Amino acid sequence: MNIIFVSNNMAKAKTLSTLQVCLIALLLISLPVVIMLFLIVPQESTTQQGDKSLIPSKLKQAFGINNPQKHLDAYALQLGELQARIMRLDAQSERLAKLAGEKKPASEKITPVSPELGANASKADPAGRGGPLVLNAPITELDLQQKITETMAKIDFDTDYLSDIEAKLLQQGVLKDMLPNSSPINAAFNSSSYGWRIDPFNGNKAFHEGLDFSATEGTPIYAAAGGIVTTAERTPDYGNIVKVDHGSGLETRYAHASKLMVKVGDRVEKGQVVALVGSTGRSTGAHLHYEIRLNGNALDPRKYLKASN
Repeated sequence: MNIIFVSNNMAKAKTLSTLQVCLIALLLISLPVVIMLFLIVPQESTTQQGDKSLIPSKLKQAFGINNPQKHLDAYALQLGELQARIMRLDAQSERLAKLAGEKKPASEKITPVSPELGANASKADPAGRGGPLVLNAPITELDLQQKITETMAKIDFDTDYLSDIEAKLLQQGVLKDMLPNSSPINAAFNSSSYGWRIDPFNGNKAFHEGLDFSATEGTPIYAAAGGIVTTAERTPDYGNIVKVDHGSGLETRYAHASKLMVKVGDRVEKGQVVALVGSTGRSTGAHLHYEIRLNGNALDPRKYLKASN
């Protein structure tokens, strides 16, 4: 099919091909549809478009923007650490109660109030609270983070204080003559190595139950007190380790040694060489990992080294 146009000015006929006619018809049909879609479909605001152009979606996911699950995971890790610290604090308070000859009282539990109690609810709930509402505001994420940090600092302070009390009770009690209060090596220790730290292998927070003494390989390791050798072996974590039992539940551990100088069943005297410094087991370099334990629970060795000075 051909369409012929005749111009008055030129008096000359122009012919359109079938393809050109189809294209014109298609354009005329699609134009109203495009206009309708533009009017019906909601458009994003310039602010949102600017956000998208400035912060790509992959970058948002990497930094956790608009991703509440990452925030929940971070708080879950912090709460888990708080629970671990509180459990250690509870165990330490129980040990103190035993040393002081007192029984630790059971924690009081508040019974939840049921709706059926009605007017008697205030009598059944010992934790009644109230008061006028002043300056009401929702708690923010920053507030929550600050409270968690303050709680951790308070727990650390209480733990250190209880460690001091525990050490003083042991030094004044019947175990004072058995305490390992001499240095196990002629080297300085890392004063922050006992307690919570960043694990050198996985980068997570972990509790370090002893002191690390940096020294060259082959440096002598001495028994901090007299006792019986109960362990002299190689393990995956401690490497070559010696454990000495000093009686009444007291034990010292000397780990990561390059060579063991005693065997199980040996009686050792205070100051006797029991091993040589090395870097066996889970270790990043030559050093002595030294622990003091009472009935299996780790004590802070710094408190007993200070007592010997």
